[in-house]
Amino acid sequence: MAPRPAWKGYLKLSLVTCAIELTNVVTHTEKVSFRILNRKTGNTVKRIYVDAETGKPLEEGEEVKGYEVSDGDFVHIEEDEIEAVQIESSHTMSLDGFVEKSSIEQIYLDTPYYVSPADKVSEEAFAVIRDAMSKKKMAGLARIVLYSRERPVVIEPLGKGMVLTTLRYDNTVRQPGTVFGEIKAAKTDDEMIDLAEHIIDKKKAKFDPSKFDDRYEDALLELIRAKKAGRKAPKAKAPPKPSNVVNLFDALKKSLNADGSGRADKSSAKPPAKRAKAKAAPKRRSA
Repeated sequence: MAPRPAWKGYLKLSLVTCAIELTNVVTHTEKVSFRILNRKTGNTVKRIYVDAETGKPLEEGEEVKGYEVSDGDFVHIEEDEIEAVQIESSHTMSLDGFVEKSSIEQIYLDTPYYVSPADKVSEEAFAVIRDAMSKKKMAGLARIVLYSRERPVVIEPLGKGMVLTTLRYDNTVRQPGTVFGEIKAAKTDDEMIDLAEHIIDKKKAKFDPSKFDDRYEDALLELIRAKKAGRKAPKAKAPPKPSNVVNLFDALKKSLNADGSGRADKSSAKPPAKRAKAKAAPKRRSA
């Protein structure tokens, strides 16, 4: 069964348009989920709206959305009034500009969606736009109203279709300097960097997402199977927590040897602090 589209509308490049639909890239169907139960009866429970002042539950249809304009003063907004709010990006994604995808900083990338033609008539125009972007190695910038909010997006070719990624607004993204600004500049040693580089070389691999396993979910499933069989919950031994490295140089050497490197002879050299007798050995920082 084909997944249900998250959005249907049109993709527009100047005067060329085609009907498209967006499909969620991520699926949560296999994720372990829990229901809330009544501990005494074992029955499932449901959420109900309750009047905050009277404490009485609301009947179906009595609730309405409200926007607080001042303390305790709300403007009532009906669902059909929200649905009636329409702008161009509610139904049309207009490709207004093109950039190299690599020029978009990762911190601005949000949620991906697959883009595909919505009908047979749109397939040719869709393919022309897709192949033109592919040959120019460019990605398109557009806007789309998704889940009651207009979002900037970037669209790029992907195989027979395209992939759209929603972008975060600049004013919602913390800039790196606000977090990294307090990190003091550290003078690193060339030999220690060399050791770390060789460790990276030994661990070099090809990206293969099929090898990613959710080990936490596996542990939850083991717990569920045990409880279902009437057994006690398995007591997993908590893994040891790492601590700060006391001697960074020794830790790098041991890491390199533990990875089976052939640099054991070179890595057993004296620490960089003892290499030069003319200069005083600087104190090492703890990692």
